[in-house]
Amino acid sequence: MQKYLFKNISVVNEGKVTIIDVFIDNGRIARIGNSLAIKEKVIEIPGEGKHLIPGIIDDQVHFRDPGLTHKADIHTESKAGVAGGVTSFMEMPNTIPSVLTQQLLESKYSTAAQISMANYSFYMGVSNSNSDEVLRTNDKRKSVCGIKIFLGSSTGNMLVDDASTLNRIFSESELLIATHCEDEKIIRENYETLKRHKTELVPSDHPIIRNEDACYSSSSSAIALAKKYNSRLHILHISTAKELDLFDNTIPISQKNITTEVCVHHLHFTSDDYDKLGYLIKCNPAIKSGNNKKALWKGLLDGHLDIIATDHAPHTLAEKEPPYEHAHSGLPLVQHSLLLMLKYYKEGIISLEKVVDKMSHSVASCFKMENRGYIREGYFADLVVLNLNAQTTVTKENILYKCGWSPLEGEIFPAQITDTFVNGNRIYSMDMYGNIIWDESSSGARLEFNR
Repeated sequence: MQKYLFKNISVVNEGKVTIIDVFIDNGRIARIGNSLAIKEKVIEIPGEGKHLIPGIIDDQVHFRDPGLTHKADIHTESKAGVAGGVTSFMEMPNTIPSVLTQQLLESKYSTAAQISMANYSFYMGVSNSNSDEVLRTNDKRKSVCGIKIFLGSSTGNMLVDDASTLNRIFSESELLIATHCEDEKIIRENYETLKRHKTELVPSDHPIIRNEDACYSSSSSAIALAKKYNSRLHILHISTAKELDLFDNTIPISQKNITTEVCVHHLHFTSDDYDKLGYLIKCNPAIKSGNNKKALWKGLLDGHLDIIATDHAPHTLAEKEPPYEHAHSGLPLVQHSLLLMLKYYKEGIISLEKVVDKMSHSVASCFKMENRGYIREGYFADLVVLNLNAQTTVTKENILYKCGWSPLEGEIFPAQITDTFVNGNRIYSMDMYGNIIWDESSSGARLEFNR
């Protein structure tokens, strides 16, 4: 394994930016200091004008493997993630078949061990009838990121609405419980109301059907269950202003029993964008009005929202075509989430230190990850080098998603990701001419958790 020495690079870590040297050896951050003199043979990387950050950890992706690999798979999407600075991901169970048994869960780990370019973990899925199987995951609490409950139907058929199942899982699970929160009854009523008045639904109807009340009702119910049983609850993709008051911003994330996530598309798009992008930005929960986007940014910056993720959910363009009932929900984002947040950094909306906190530090703390998410001696060398004086344009030619498209096509981001290291291996790099160099001989590792 190669040894690397970053010289005089601006390290963004734990609320500070410090120009310093960083030595990488045997997959770990071996030393951090000024004017490091390394006697061993190293590859020296000049750091002047560059920033070094811990790799992005995305706690919610759909890589569609197995069963839906015509539009994505673990190799293609982890490669796209690495190009975007994502060094670790946690993937969802609504594949074909759905991951509802321990055998199917371990099968995904076996697949990832062979083809994933980033570090990986997979959620155990919950249905109305697999409680016994789910609770066997308690024995794997140090090697499985969590369990996933769909409290509203989304992509796939995994809605959990049986009260006895929910009470048992919340009372007996020793893992983090991640929830998709939308009230199915409210969604169905809104849909039927619109259908009575319209012959054909359009993209802008989506946030009317999956509205603020549906999100708030479901999140409130999940929180009530978590408080009843003192469960470890993590509510995914908050999309409304109304939900923010449900969460606490007075204690650090390491002490929270109920945590939250916001996704980049809810921070970037509003319902006004349906006119231009149509079903390309149809997703669950829906992208809503601008007042919600404004509130989400405030909640992110003041600590009501704990981490940033993508909910990367690719579909083919054919699967995004109308009518409303046919157009699949979800959009591909994992290659561009960091660049998107760097755009908002350059616009003065969020600090660089806060970007790193919400996309790396806080994710590691939220999931109690072992030796990742920070630039510290002894930690795994999951690292990303940024050039904040360059630009990246999203084009059809440089999109790495298997589905081949992005709702961000044509966007010019005021930053470049020049290198991505996973476990000390430089998997992605950009030379001085802008050419991309890949080391596909390296692979990610199974994430571990300190529970």
